[in-house]
Amino acid sequence: MDHGLASLSLRAYGASPGSHVHDHAQVLLGLHGALALEVDGRGHLVGPGQGLLLPAGARHDFEAAQGARCLVLDSRHPGWRGLGPLHAPPAAAHGLARYLAEALAAGLPRAQLWGPALVQELFQPPAHARRAQRAIDWIALGDWALARADHPTSVAELAARVHLSGSQLAARCRAELGQPLMHWLRGLRLDEARRLRGQGLAVAEVARRCGYRSPSALTTALRRTGR
Repeated sequence: MDHGLASLSLRAYGASPGSHVHDHAQVLLGLHGALALEVDGRGHLVGPGQGLLLPAGARHDFEAAQGARCLVLDSRHPGWRGLGPLHAPPAAAHGLARYLAEALAAGLPRAQLWGPALVQELFQPPAHARRAQRAIDWIALGDWALARADHPTSVAELAARVHLSGSQLAARCRAELGQPLMHWLRGLRLDEARRLRGQGLAVAEVARRCGYRSPSALTTALRRTGR
């Protein structure tokens, strides 16, 4: 099941200010120049060797007074939900951005195939921080939950997938994703419902696949969240 639609591109930014709101996550890796951004009222700067994750739904104004060039990842993968804005480690971001930019310019197909996963790794905790506790692969856990979305999924079942207790998983979700566990799960299912509706599936079929008791319940949930 492909929930992680993602693409890499090279983009140039100029002196004219711009403003965007995306319904997907976006990662900027600086290559040349300096790109100034204001994300939900907070200032950020992306220059060579710097990386910034822009979460879905975050309004960002941007300007590059002297011009700037960035490697950009646009991704709808549910694993980005609840994260950001986050900065990537400069040394790793610089080397990866330069490599992927050259690979894209050369038309190497593996840049698009493997590049998004490599960019994602930039925003994972460093190895010394992960030794204290087992890392949770939120993307894999979300994919597992979505694959069985037509069945009720309990906190205990989710926790068992990552070898934790229910309370441990709930605490980790709040700490790492910034939201309650079941809110995270509902968000994934709503994103999946929107994706299926976009493919033209009937509301009743989407409701069945995504675990809603009726088409009206799904319609209400989508309307309430503006999805």
